[in-house]
Amino acid sequence: MTFAALSDPTRRAILMRLADGEATVTELAEPFANDMSLPAVSKHLIVLENAGLVNRRREGRTHWITLAAQPMEEAASWLAFYRRFWKK
Repeated sequence: MTFAALSDPTRRAILMRLADGEATVTELAEPFANDMSLPAVSKHLIVLENAGLVNRRREGRTHWITLAAQPMEEAASWLAFYRRFWKK
C-alpha cells in the first residue's frame, strides 16, 4: 500500500510539504489550486492516511495533517536490500 500511495506525484508533493511540518488540509491544497479541487486533494490525503503515511488531527473544523515516517522507513529498508542489484 505504501508504494501505491507513493506512485502519484501529487501525493509525493504533499509528503514533501509535510516534511517541513504539520499543515492544514487547506494549506496542503494551495499549491494545487489551479489544477484540482479541494475534494480532489482530500482524496489524495485519504490514500496517504490509508497507507499510514500521514496522520490527521481535528481542531474544531480544521484538519491538521502530519507526516508518519514509519511506513516510508519500512519501504526504504525493503529498497535497500534490492539496491545491490542496480548498483552492479
